[in-house]
Amino acid sequence: MCGGFTCSKNSLLALNILYVVVSFILIGVAAAAKAASFVTSVSLVSVIIACGVFLLLISIVGLIGASKHHQVMLFFYMIVLFIIFIIQFSVACACLAINENQEKLVASKGWNLSADTTRMDAQIFFGCCGYNDTRNGTVIYLDHPSCAYVKKTPEIFCCPGNESKDCCTKNSTVCNCDTCDKPIQEAMLRGFNLVGGIGLFFSFTEILGFFIAKRYRYQIDPRANIQSLLR
Repeated sequence: MCGGFTCSKNSLLALNILYVVVSFILIGVAAAAKAASFVTSVSLVSVIIACGVFLLLISIVGLIGASKHHQVMLFFYMIVLFIIFIIQFSVACACLAINENQEKLVASKGWNLSADTTRMDAQIFFGCCGYNDTRNGTVIYLDHPSCAYVKKTPEIFCCPGNESKDCCTKNSTVCNCDTCDKPIQEAMLRGFNLVGGIGLFFSFTEILGFFIAKRYRYQIDPRANIQSLLR
């Protein structure tokens, strides 16, 4: 009968196997989203990675506790899983709720704090040059490494003739490439939406695991020796 000891045990085992898969998805997607923005080190995405790591660890505890019907491990599993649910749910909602101004602030700070090698990697990857901070109705042209050898497309360089040191600078009118603010912000937005959506969806499976573990913990194994339980 589903709802009995065996059904609860199998459900909890299956759910924890799912958690192992989910943890790798969370870690992989969040790490990819963090790497795609290049210049930003987004703390919210880092928290999702941490949730994925803790979910992996606690799912192993859940598998052992469910297979052995270990009361202490199941209790510890329930508490930690509920804490992970609260953190993951909150961070996922925060990722989905970030507005455009907050996004621009994070991106511009990341550009300012990045080394020239990181900025150059971003310019090469996105085929762009420089960064314009356009918050609060003003445009601030931020420093950037030379774009002389950056390509907009495989055939088109940002700097015509790729030899002018003054091209693609604040006062220059010669530049074939757009600035990097829009592609970086778009990459951040995709990352936030993807990480937030996946984190929010799978957070509800964690609350399900909490209630299954709670029910399973108080059930009695019908194969157990009753006399040994009373000693």
